[in-house]
Order: sequence, then structure tokens, then C-alpha cells
Amino acid sequence: MARAWFLPLSTLLAAGCAAAVARPATPAAPAATSPAAAAAASTVRSHTAWADSVLATLSVRQKAAQMVWVWTLGDYTATDAPQYAAIEKQVTELELGGIIVSVGGPMDIATKVNALQRASKLPLLVSADLETGAAFRARGGWFLPNAIELGGATSFPYQMGIGATRDPKLAYEMGRVTAEEGRAMGIHMAFAPVLDVNNNPKNPVISARSFGEDAKLVSEMGIALVKGIQEHGMLATGKHFPGHGDTEQNSHLELSRVNVPRARLDSVELKPFQAAIDAGVRGMMTFHGDLPALDSTKTAATLSRPVMTDLLRNEMRFGGLLVTDALDMNGVLGSLSMSEATLRAVEAGNDVILMPSDAKVSIQAMVDAVASGRLREARIDESVRKLLAAKHEFGLHTNRFVDIEGVRSKVGTVANQAPAREAAAKAITLVCDSLALVPFKLPRQAKVVSITVSSRVDLSAGRGFDAELRSAYPNLLSLTLTPEVVAEATAGAAAGNTGGYQITPDPAILPASVENALAIARGADLVLVSSYIGATSNTASMVPTKGIPELLNGLRTANTKVVLVSFNNPYLQLGLPLTEAHLLAWSPWTASQRAAARALLGRAPITGKLPITLPGIAAFGGGLVR
Repeated sequence: MARAWFLPLSTLLAAGCAAAVARPATPAAPAATSPAAAAAASTVRSHTAWADSVLATLSVRQKAAQMVWVWTLGDYTATDAPQYAAIEKQVTELELGGIIVSVGGPMDIATKVNALQRASKLPLLVSADLETGAAFRARGGWFLPNAIELGGATSFPYQMGIGATRDPKLAYEMGRVTAEEGRAMGIHMAFAPVLDVNNNPKNPVISARSFGEDAKLVSEMGIALVKGIQEHGMLATGKHFPGHGDTEQNSHLELSRVNVPRARLDSVELKPFQAAIDAGVRGMMTFHGDLPALDSTKTAATLSRPVMTDLLRNEMRFGGLLVTDALDMNGVLGSLSMSEATLRAVEAGNDVILMPSDAKVSIQAMVDAVASGRLREARIDESVRKLLAAKHEFGLHTNRFVDIEGVRSKVGTVANQAPAREAAAKAITLVCDSLALVPFKLPRQAKVVSITVSSRVDLSAGRGFDAELRSAYPNLLSLTLTPEVVAEATAGAAAGNTGGYQITPDPAILPASVENALAIARGADLVLVSSYIGATSNTASMVPTKGIPELLNGLRTANTKVVLVSFNNPYLQLGLPLTEAHLLAWSPWTASQRAAARALLGRAPITGKLPITLPGIAAFGGGLVR
């Protein structure tokens, strides 16, 4: 249910948010004020009045602390656990304004958020990366060694899978479910949708996180997701402004670069962001990348006033909350100190300093800058006023806690799982099928082999997929190939600050494993090779795991029919030997695994359309219907 107090961005701008840019005045006849408009204006005045009353009581240090948000796991911790004590100490002693909560079970997240809210002097704004729904962060995990799945929130496919459905209603439903489940856990701000146009297959960071390579498609789906989130009581955040899609560098490790003319930016990268702004998106997250067409100083967009104030605030008329991407990433830090990066981010126009490597240092930098005259206290006030108004808008001034008993009635419910399963099914895309293998027509006793390629820690890989297949082929042979680290791949790896981001060397399936798989598959009527490997942190997303080409070539030499299924990397087939059939499932979650198997077995139609181009293989909009 939409919340009546959750007002559109235009209303808040009219109330006089300090960072908003007034449009040129035009003469107009006096208009009668409707009761609804009068009520909305009164509500906004209430938010602003409370914000101003609190702002007047804060010192410069306390104001600066409101702009600093730190990261915490959403895991279970005892009240006296050192890791919990550390985050609670930051909240209480530094008087932080908010947090970004990461992975944990739904109940654990809600419990921890309540505890931190109780410890905080002022209510906290709580954020989280919820790109595929609340389960992007709120999954229960697995109990070992029994491999029992512990449940969690609702998982939708990656955004590119939603793009493959071409159904904005599903994007809206994804937003609705995300907001209702996230709010039940105490989260107020979703760092979603991803509005980047992924028009570079070599992008190692965005890939399937984007709705696709077409600006119109990304805009349409982005608007629907924003509305779904915000009409159900949560702030949506478009990211990563002004566009992270056309880059081959990993912004966690180095300064990314989008080197295209301004006209191209206007026609592609900026379109989804402008569409979201026009639709009332309340938040925006920045891109740690260099865009020479917007700023010639080789400055990360996050720290660029020409990008964040001149373009985003003034030209594109965004007056909402501007949040830095994680400020501990090497793409923005480079050789800068945390103090200097913080100040440049504030000077650029950011309202939230997200995940600084040292929150105390960031706060002190702002305090010292005000004292020295580098920053005006009024500049700090602009951001803090908006943050406090948002807290009042959420009603946190009267109740900052969530009902722990109510979590189970709202998170991961059967009703919420239904649109997620529908999205998983409609997303399935059959790229090619040269021998018309799909749907499978093999007899029940056929020899079918399912080879799963996944990381060692991915316990869910292949479980739902093989279970569905086994219901049709009881003699199904299942095996898993786990890529190992290739030692030589670490040579020349980026040194220095990586923002806490794990550098993952190129994975490779060992020759012995490939030989074993080929021996098991010998004489099979059909072999399915399913990859759950995504883009690695230091290689382009189109580079396949080493060992898969050798496996596919070996199967071809044996005249074995092969179906390649990608659950994680939509560009997997690029650089691989062609197979008889190739299916994209757009997500490694259980719902997508079962949807892929059902589609292959002919138990569900296949209607997905490619939201990207696979160069030399298939065009945008391609996809066989079954």
C-alpha cells in the first residue's frame, strides 16, 4: 500500500530544499489551491520545520556527522560481540547520520537495525544495495555441512533479466516487493535501480546489473522500478550517475573512464537518469569515473562540481539526496587522502559520504574546512536539512523501530514470491538452437549429463536446476567443476588501496577436472554446461572461465549435443566455441534455475528478448520463441 506521507520530489522542491534550483519565473494567473495540494504543502512544511528545529541545535561536528554513513553487516551478533560493539561505538560516539547495511538474514537485519537505532541520538537513515530485491542483501544463507538453505527475502532476476521480459509491470512489482520487504527490516533507502546503459560487453562491473544496452529500454524499466519502490514507502536511488555502462575498468580498483562526446552522453548515458529525475526519483548515487566531455581535469565524477552540481543539480534539475558511491574505492581515492576526498565530494554537491575508510577522519575534515573557510557552514546545512527532513518524512522522529514480529508476515511471503517467479520465467531467453533441441524430446531413460561450473562457495549452484531436470530424467548425472585460482594471473595485479575489494585472479578449470567431465559425458545423449561464474573483478565480463572452451571443444570432438546455459554472465558465449543451443537465465537464484529447467523441458514457454547485443552471435531484441 502506498504511504500518503511519502511525497513526490517536486513537492519537496517547492518547499524550498536548499539544493534545489529554481526554474525561471513566468507570470501566471493566481490558481486556486486544491485541498490535496494544501494538505501536501502543510505536510512538507512540517518536515522542514522539524528539520530546521533540529538543525539549530547541532554543532558543526554533529552536522558533518549526519552526512557520514558507514557500512555494517546485517548478520546476527550478540550484544557484547566485538564486531557489534565497534559499529555501535561509531554510531553513538560519532553521532552518525546513517548506515548502509549489508548481508544477513531478514530477522537479523531488523534486529541489528533496531539496536543501532536505539543507540543513536538522532534516528538513522538506513540504506542497502537492493538491486534484485531485498534478497540481494537479506538472504538466510546455508547451514553447513548439511547444505540446508535457510530462507530469506524475495529474489528477482538481475535487472538485465527484467529488461529481457520487456514488461514494465514486472519492474514495478519488483520495486513494490523490494520496498515492502526492505521497510519491514528497517531499511529506508534502496540503492537501486541501476540506470547505467551497459553498451560495452567488456564492462567488468555493471553487466547484468543494468536493464540493457538501449537507453529507451533502461529508461522505461528504470521509471517503473522507481515508482514501484517509492509508491510503497522507500526512497529509490538511481546509479551510477552519469553512467558506468561504457567502461572496461573496474572502479573498485582504478579510475574508470567513459571517453565519449557530450552528444553521445546526452543521447545514451544521461537519458535514463533524466527520465528517472522527471519521474521523481529521490536519490542518486555517483560514478567513480572520468568523463572528459564533462570535466577535463581527470577527476572522478563523484568529486566533480561540473558533473554533480552544474550538470546534475542545475541542468538536469535534480534536487534530491546525492550519495557518493563507496568512498573507500580506489577509483575515487587514487592518491587522495580520505580527508581531501571527503571535502571534494562535499564541494561537488554530495549530501552523503558513504563508506569512508575512516568516518572520524571524514567528519573532522569537514569541521576543519568550515573553521578554515574552505567550506561554508551553510553548505553543510543544505545537505543536513534534506537528510533530517527525510527522517521526519519517514516518521522516525516518533518511531524509529520496526516490528520484529511483523517481519515474517511481510518478507519472503508466497504473495511476494509469485511476481519474482513470473519474472524469472519470462526472462528466460533462448539465444540459439541450431538443431531444434529445445524443448527436449528425449525419452525418460536417456543419458543426460548436467555439468555445473561454479565457485567453491556457491552452494546453491545447480541444485534447483538439476532437481527440475531430474524429475524428467531420473538417471541424470550431475557434476560440478570448481574453477581454481591461476597463480600466474596474479602477476601485475593492481597494487595499493583497492577499497576493500577482493582482487580475483582469472579462474580456471584444471585440466584434470575437464578430463574427468569428458569421461563422464562420453556417450551421453545430451550434455548441459551451466555456468554460474560472473564477471571477475579484474577481467572483462566477456572473458570466459579458463577451461570451459576446452570442455566444449572436447564434447564437440565426441559429437555430443551440448546446451550452454548462463546464469550469471550474459556475455559468456563470446569467445567460446558455439554450442547447439544457448540459454540465458539472468540470475543464479533458485527461481531462475527452476525456470530455466522448466523452459528447456517444455513445461513453460520461452519468450525473453535480448536486451543486449552479442556481437557475432545475436542482435539486440533477438531470442527464439518456444
